[in-house]
Amino acid sequence: MSTKKRVLITGGAGFLGSHLCEKYLNKGWQVIAMDNLLTGSMDNIEHLIGNDDFSFVKHDVTNYIHVSGDLDLILHFASPASPIDYLKMPIQTLKVGSLGTHKALGLAKAKNARFLLASTSEVYGDPLIHPQNETYWGNVNPIGIRGVYDEAKRFAEAMTMGYHRFHGVETRIVRIFNTYGPRMRLDDGRALPAFMAQALRGEDITVFGDGSQTRSFCFVEDLVEGIYRLSQSDYVNPVNIGNPDEISIMDFAKEVVKLTNTKSKIINKPLPQDDPKIRQPDITVAKAVLNWEPEVSRSEGLKITLDYFMKKV
Repeated sequence: MSTKKRVLITGGAGFLGSHLCEKYLNKGWQVIAMDNLLTGSMDNIEHLIGNDDFSFVKHDVTNYIHVSGDLDLILHFASPASPIDYLKMPIQTLKVGSLGTHKALGLAKAKNARFLLASTSEVYGDPLIHPQNETYWGNVNPIGIRGVYDEAKRFAEAMTMGYHRFHGVETRIVRIFNTYGPRMRLDDGRALPAFMAQALRGEDITVFGDGSQTRSFCFVEDLVEGIYRLSQSDYVNPVNIGNPDEISIMDFAKEVVKLTNTKSKIINKPLPQDDPKIRQPDITVAKAVLNWEPEVSRSEGLKITLDYFMKKV
């Protein structure tokens, strides 16, 4: 019988989930990826099939989750995660954040496993403080079009802390800021894949609003390292994981134009409702508790991501 630790990763066929599968396999864990393939893809984990320490289960985590044998850790990453997805699938987004989190926490309790929740910088909404630290409670419109995602994640955090305090489940919460890298979907709807896809197709690059809104982009390998460290730490409160290197969307669009060497023009369209104006993580806690900070520069990460997208367009 194997003495290796076992982790269940919900949303394991997604962009982040698939990178997490690799990370834990490389660290010597047995990995079970669970996904209903609503926004995930088998293409993301195809290279892992056949690895004796890897298995895939197609399942919707809003239903009862059964996993035989011991589990040491559950990473709950199942959820649509881009505006284009959660506006198209509002009910599924709400259900996976509420019912899915409940089912995954129930499994953690039954297996006496540690539980790590993938939360998001969206819990801060359109923030009134900058940069955002973990003690900020946020500025979210619960009935706006983005509320289905923002409030699902806020509820998931409350449920996670409820299980921790009432049932004694070992829990961790990561608040993920904008992340990019290979295996992002071109039709994901977020700025980076949208800009790169448009540039590579020779189309105009669409910037919403005047482009003065800011984002902070973290390369996926950096993010996954931070999540791994958090999963192995004793820290219970939420932790921001992201890259504090902030840039305006207009400047970012110009970076993509230069990198792709395209003749694409940048055009402006109206800003969507409740689109955050500023976004930058305060990573003081991650530095202090996890000894973590991002290492991959944006220019380096964008080149790696572009190479991936060029094969997909």
